[in-house]
Amino acid sequence: MEDTKTLVIATGNPNKLKEIQSLLKDFPITIKSKDEAGLKSVEIEETGTTFEENALLKAKGIQQYTGTMVLADDSGIAVDALEGAPGVYSARYAGEEGNDQKNNEKLLEALKEVPMEERGAVFVCAIVLLFPDGRVLKARGVTRGRVGFEKKGQGGFGYDPLFKLPDGKTMAELTAKEKNAISHRGKALRKIKELLEEEFAKEIKE
Repeated sequence: MEDTKTLVIATGNPNKLKEIQSLLKDFPITIKSKDEAGLKSVEIEETGTTFEENALLKAKGIQQYTGTMVLADDSGIAVDALEGAPGVYSARYAGEEGNDQKNNEKLLEALKEVPMEERGAVFVCAIVLLFPDGRVLKARGVTRGRVGFEKKGQGGFGYDPLFKLPDGKTMAELTAKEKNAISHRGKALRKIKELLEEEFAKEIKE
């Protein structure tokens, strides 16, 4: 049976979950993590070649278990000097899924001879919201910066401590509110939020 009042977030990453929940908390829906939906052990293989393809794969994979709306994202860092790498492989760049420390070390090593003016990079986030009837909302957010020479800041996760913004701060030196305002995920979520508001407005009219 289709459930249109529950939204399952297709992630086991508690940091991502907090960011998503804070931006969607005003909707009249119940938001659950993948773990809260009883799918902690379910892992969807990310075989797509783009962030959008991987997000849709994750959403479809989780929805087959839940029958609910599912929101999935795929995100990463694309470095100019590395021809867009690590890209869709960002979370497992160093070979082990989600090991931020090793991923950051590998990126620093790959860029050790690259001067600051050539260390441009973008954070990219693609979000898909899949409805039980197959309708799909899609959004993409991009934030440009540079890869620093060392980690700075205690906040955030992933490559945040290395990602220098135009004002000189890294993403990890921002408060959660500041980060949400300018981050790739924040931008994509606000677009999804607008699209979701339109969907709810249609339901009310109907």
